[in-house]
Amino acid sequence: MAAVSYVNATCMYPHNPVPAIDNLDLDIVDGEFVVLVGPSGSGKSTALRMLAGLEEVSSGEVRIGGKDVSHKPPKDRDIAMVFQNYALYPHMSVAENMGFALKLKGVPKAERHQKVLEAARLLDLEKYLDRKPKALSGGQRQRVAMGRAIVREPSVFLMDEPLSNLDAKLRVETRANIAALQARLGTTTIYVTHDQVEAMTMGHRVAVLKDGVLQQVDTPRILYDTPDNAFVAEFIGSPAMNIRTTELTPDGARLGNGVVPLSRTILDAAHAAGLDKITLGLRPESFSISADSSGVKLEVQLVEELGADAYVYGKLSGDSLEDKHFVVRFADDRDPPAIGEVLSLDVRADSAHLFHPETGLRFG
Repeated sequence: MAAVSYVNATCMYPHNPVPAIDNLDLDIVDGEFVVLVGPSGSGKSTALRMLAGLEEVSSGEVRIGGKDVSHKPPKDRDIAMVFQNYALYPHMSVAENMGFALKLKGVPKAERHQKVLEAARLLDLEKYLDRKPKALSGGQRQRVAMGRAIVREPSVFLMDEPLSNLDAKLRVETRANIAALQARLGTTTIYVTHDQVEAMTMGHRVAVLKDGVLQQVDTPRILYDTPDNAFVAEFIGSPAMNIRTTELTPDGARLGNGVVPLSRTILDAAHAAGLDKITLGLRPESFSISADSSGVKLEVQLVEELGADAYVYGKLSGDSLEDKHFVVRFADDRDPPAIGEVLSLDVRADSAHLFHPETGLRFG
């Protein structure tokens, strides 16, 4: 096992003046499970491939166990990678696939067999060892790919969207298995996904990237509760945070037909910065039904019933067609509102997230 560090690491692709990864600084401690997450094109897979030696480090360093491995070939980095497409040999059995890397290293057959058996027990693959990959389900193939990585006993596991080919139910089951397996093995793991729910449920810490730049890295709870900027705020959470750039009033920030109260400290800071607008963020759970008709009005346009919860999508007073739907969560409500209904909503105290309208940085 080993710690991993990116030190001002940059990756430039030929004929592209914009870095795929731009001065990435990230320290991952020994035994930690860190998830790299971001939209398509954010650079998360490139960052992983730089560590694996599959992409060139244009400047800066990547370190494993305190040693600069930026220019070492992949085989000398003591890493094992699990890919999205499994990359299994179709003509080999499960056992042969899992032990192939050890065979190439010249590990004796008896030792190879023992390591494969131990990994198979961990992954519940013992009864499939003689089968070929074509006789396995997608989830079973993914476990074989995991087993192939485990038998090598690397310092670092690298996983590049390993669950993206699985159906929704199997994804949930397999991500729980991977998290439990990593906790048992204690191997440093860097995991790439575009699915922020996957990131939030698996990682000890989550690193959010956008356009090759690290936006924030922290525990899932801190990312959710105190995002550093509007991008992280909107990206982390499902459904996404409601974001509106809106006018400041003497008492707060305008929202539809109402006003979200803000502290005098925040208002004074905004005025001192010369701002007459603020970017306001509100999670779907930040609302309650108003006891009277004085709350913010929301016209219901879609209702998603999810059993214990319901998510209501609607338009605020004054919204244009281009404005995103405003989303409100109704928890443990067996009688959610109907489409076309107009709700009167109160905003829960201290639930507002505020961001600078130009830089997007957290304000206050």
